[in-house]
Amino acid sequence: MKKVVLAYSGGLDTSCIIPWLKDKGYETIAFIADLGQGDDFKAIEKRALQSGAAQIVRLNLEKELIEDYAFKALKAGAAYENKYYLACALSRPLIARHQVEIAKKEKAAALVHGCTGKGNDQVRFETVYLTMAPKMEIIAPVRVWEFKTRDQEIDYLQSKGITIHVTKKSPYSIDNNIYGRAIECGVLEDPWCEPPEEIYALTTDPAKAPDKPTYVEITFEKGLPKKVDGKTYTPVNLVKHLNQVAGRNGVGRVDMVENRLVGIKSREIYENPAGEVLHMALRELETLVLDRDSMRFKQILSQKYAELTYNGLWFTPLKEQMDAFFNKVHEHSTGTVRLKLFKGGCRVVGRQSKYSRYREKMATYGEGDQFDQSLAEGFNHLWAMPFMK
Repeated sequence: MKKVVLAYSGGLDTSCIIPWLKDKGYETIAFIADLGQGDDFKAIEKRALQSGAAQIVRLNLEKELIEDYAFKALKAGAAYENKYYLACALSRPLIARHQVEIAKKEKAAALVHGCTGKGNDQVRFETVYLTMAPKMEIIAPVRVWEFKTRDQEIDYLQSKGITIHVTKKSPYSIDNNIYGRAIECGVLEDPWCEPPEEIYALTTDPAKAPDKPTYVEITFEKGLPKKVDGKTYTPVNLVKHLNQVAGRNGVGRVDMVENRLVGIKSREIYENPAGEVLHMALRELETLVLDRDSMRFKQILSQKYAELTYNGLWFTPLKEQMDAFFNKVHEHSTGTVRLKLFKGGCRVVGRQSKYSRYREKMATYGEGDQFDQSLAEGFNHLWAMPFMK
């Protein structure tokens, strides 16, 4: 039997893959990535063995996800199509890299994933496979197997005596990690349909959020969040804390129709409370400490960085070069930002930094104004000169 390593989530597709592979003569090592999604991993491991897995490898990767992926994307200001903070997209290169390492260690013949042929994740996984283990076979069962609907997959598992917490009445596809959640399928495939409240897990319904606003102060050092309300947190605990505080106030919901890499549009729902707060806070700190040209050029590269991440090009020369650029940009991104969280809204209400370029004596219209307005006439003439007739 050929030995293969499967990126196993314990969800519907990957639960079907193990017995499907076994029927075709493959011995499956189920690789489970603990990304802080809060799953019952004992139950998932039991399901993998029940499904026919020969071996299980589970790794806790939540620290690596936040420090080496999410916070790099934060420094880059990466938000795909200005809305999606890439919580799930960031996890794919991390999972795939460890999957390749396991496959090499176990001398496996193939790498297996449970991605569909019209999603983005297939590209994210396979780009890593092809660049890190180009000679290893890639198996993508969902692209070729006989099941055409999720209902058929559920029936298949039931015929094998395998229990899974997905029903025909609740057919949502949910991807979850410590940084955020992605929800699709079911009624969400109709872009006119308002998302039902039952799909949310990290955020309170804004209508039921506290009637008084919550103020949060986030302190950054060189573009990295270090403190919340004056208390120092590890990166993982900082994200967990902000998910709780912002989520309790209904902050962090995104409903978007996005452009997938394969060329189709997809309606996705995201929850990313910590991501929304952190990105907004850092952007506001940048307004204090960056010069105009740096800010505007960074915006261009932020969009490119988001596209690279979304498109599965994390381990590429350009992305590495851009990381160096953003590290340089954030040399003076040290300071504190105060935000007001209230019933789904997140607003910046204060910012300060020892590296601030803001000068009140130059900006004020009151007493103490040091701006020499007599210079304006000459400046305006020079500015307009190329267009004067």
